[in-house]
Amino acid sequence: MSSSKSNLFMVALLLVSMTIINTCGANASTNPKFPAIVIFGDLTVDPGNNNYIDTIFKGNIAPYGINFPGHVPTGRFSDGKLVTDFVASSLGINPFLDPILSNNDLRTGVSFASADSGYDDLTTLLSNVITVSRQVEMFKSYIEKLKGIALVVVSAGTNDLIFNFFDLPTRRLEFDISGYQSFLLQRLEDFVKQIYDLGCRNIVVAGLPPVGCLPVQMTFRLENPMNRQCLENQNSDARSYNKKLVKLLPKIQVELPRSKLVYTDIYQPLMDMITHPQQYGIVETTVGCCGTGVLGLSLFCNSVISACGNPSQYVFWDSVHPTQKVYQQLAKYIVKEVVPKLLPN
Repeated sequence: MSSSKSNLFMVALLLVSMTIINTCGANASTNPKFPAIVIFGDLTVDPGNNNYIDTIFKGNIAPYGINFPGHVPTGRFSDGKLVTDFVASSLGINPFLDPILSNNDLRTGVSFASADSGYDDLTTLLSNVITVSRQVEMFKSYIEKLKGIALVVVSAGTNDLIFNFFDLPTRRLEFDISGYQSFLLQRLEDFVKQIYDLGCRNIVVAGLPPVGCLPVQMTFRLENPMNRQCLENQNSDARSYNKKLVKLLPKIQVELPRSKLVYTDIYQPLMDMITHPQQYGIVETTVGCCGTGVLGLSLFCNSVISACGNPSQYVFWDSVHPTQKVYQQLAKYIVKEVVPKLLPN
C-alpha cells in the first residue's frame, strides 16, 4: 500500500463532529419523547450501513463490538454502542440499507449514516461511501414509507476537515482554513434547509470536537510521534469553526419561519474527559484500545491484533473512534443539556 493510500485509509473517520437533532412533524411537550429516530452522517452514527455497500471502510469484524449486546461486530466503529444508541434508548437504531429491515424497524428508527461520509462530497470520492447529500435522497424515500418523523440526528463535518485539509491537502489547494470552514458551513446551511423543507422545525446543531486530540492526528504530526499531546493548532481551528457556527445559526433561523436552531457544545464535554480522565475512571487518553492504538482502525483493528483488556479505561477505541463509555457520556450530556432546549419558550 502506498504512503498516500495508507494515510487515506487511516484518517477515514472520527468522533462526534456535528450533531443535529430535529423534531419533525411532532408537537413538543414538557417532557419531549420521540417515537422514532432518523440519523444522517458518518461512522460516529453509522450502525452498519457500510456493511451493505462496496467500500473497505467497515467495522463488521472482531474485536469491534466486543461490548455490544451479544458481543458481535455490527458495523459500528466502537467496542459497543454509539451515542445515538444511548440517546435512542429502547427504540433501537437500524441501518436503512439492511435488506431484512422490517416495517416495525422503520417505525422505531433508522440510520442513513455511512462511515467516511461528510458534508463535502469530495470526502467520499475514493472511499465510495454514502454522501450526506445522497442520504437526504434516501430520507425522501423513507418518508414515503413512513410519515410523522419525530427525531432526526446528523453527525458529519469533522471528517471533511481532517480528510480534505489537515492530513491530505485536497481542499488546501483551494482554501485557507477560514475559507474551508465557510465552505463547510454553507454545506451545513444547505442541508438544514433541505431538512426544513421536509418538515423539520426544531434543530440542535453541535460544533466540532477537539480534533487535534485524536490519536491518529498526534501520530501524523510528523515531528515526534511518541510525544503524544493534543495538537493545539487543530483544536484552535475547531474552536474558530464553532464560533462561526454560533453566529450562523440565528441567521439561518430568521430565514426559516417557525424554526428553532440551537447550538450545543460537543468540544468541551469531550475535552473534559481528555483533560480530567480520572473523574470518569479513564486512564488512557492518547492512544486507542485496539490495534497499535496510534494508527489502527477498521481492517487494522482485527482479531489477530489484540485489543486492550478494558476499553472503558480508554477515551478512544481505535486511533480515531471513541469507546462506548465516551459515547455514553456524550449521550448523557445531549439528553440533559440539548433535548430540553427543543421545548417551546
